[in-house]
Amino acid sequence: MRALTWQGVEDVRVDDVPDPTIQEPTDAIIRVTSTAICGSDLHLYRILGMFMSKGDVIGHEPMGIVEAVGSEVTNLSVGDRVVVPFNISCGHCYMCGIGFMSQCETTQVREQETGAALLGFSKLYGQVPGGQAEYLRVPQAQFGPVVVPDDGRPDERYLFLSDILPTGWQGVQYAEIPPGGSVAVWGLGPVGQMATRIARQQGAGQVIGIDRVPERLEMARRNGIDTLDFDEVDDIPAALRELTEGRGPDSAIDAVGMEAHDSKLADVAQRMTGLLPDPIARKATETMGIDRLVVIKQAIESVRRGGTVSISGVYGGQADALPMMTMFDKQVTLRMGQANCRRWTDDILPLLTGDDDPLGVMDLTTHQVPLDKAPQMYEIFQKKEDGCIKVVLKP
Repeated sequence: MRALTWQGVEDVRVDDVPDPTIQEPTDAIIRVTSTAICGSDLHLYRILGMFMSKGDVIGHEPMGIVEAVGSEVTNLSVGDRVVVPFNISCGHCYMCGIGFMSQCETTQVREQETGAALLGFSKLYGQVPGGQAEYLRVPQAQFGPVVVPDDGRPDERYLFLSDILPTGWQGVQYAEIPPGGSVAVWGLGPVGQMATRIARQQGAGQVIGIDRVPERLEMARRNGIDTLDFDEVDDIPAALRELTEGRGPDSAIDAVGMEAHDSKLADVAQRMTGLLPDPIARKATETMGIDRLVVIKQAIESVRRGGTVSISGVYGGQADALPMMTMFDKQVTLRMGQANCRRWTDDILPLLTGDDDPLGVMDLTTHQVPLDKAPQMYEIFQKKEDGCIKVVLKP
């Protein structure tokens, strides 16, 4: 089959690789009909190469048609149309039982001391072949895949259940926005776009999106979101206080993470770490502060006293300096983590199956291309060129 493989820093290629097969009785094989590029894929593309091996198949936002199932998979049938969330979780361990599927005890990557294995996401999370491919082996298929209607609607109606919808949903839930309250969302990439729309759908009275990319700001505005342009506002926290009766928003969501702009020292640290031999680079990443923290620091400064900061953006450093005195003095609550996808998908799916589109999922994809064009799209997406916000690949 054809699949996108990692070959080095900023070097991905579409190659011929062996077709996946059933290896465990809880496996399924799907023929991938659509698969998206995520901002987290860019971390592997540029920053976290020390945890990758040449030939790794990447991608964690797939959907498709079930081709085969293992003997213990009784919830799926050949021919079902399914979305595959990126967590590989069993559904029956203690952590899954309390709603933390991203910490599944059956698939935890204990040699790396990390949480549940993830599709297509490096040695850190199990090195499981991913979904930017013609076919995909789905471990723990007795629980993970979400069956969606075979209703003739385009894949994009349901595809984002694989990651950005549950990630945005969890970001809003963790933000604890009071009914009718205010929330500021940093980063209007796919997760931030969904978080703003979900916050509004869930009853927030004021939703403010912050970004610097014109196309992202325009997409948010046409979906009813107030915006601030990072490049045109000298003092974002002051602007947010002005918009919220002087106290700051009730909640803040960081949908950017480690690749925030305007952190030159962290950018140098990231690039230097990437040039080290892999064993040394891995150790450096595990012990150094390499993240760009401008967004999380702004969120902490901006949120009102007693407010909540919810972090959906991915961070990778272990020694990042946070403003602890400010956080303590303001009594700020922090919540964060990988999305527990299957905890939220049953809540989200009914919003996708009706005649309307309350989350605007059909206004997100900006580029739809064949799988063979994936390497070019990684470069375009990374550089934020050509109005690129969300790329869907068609194997």
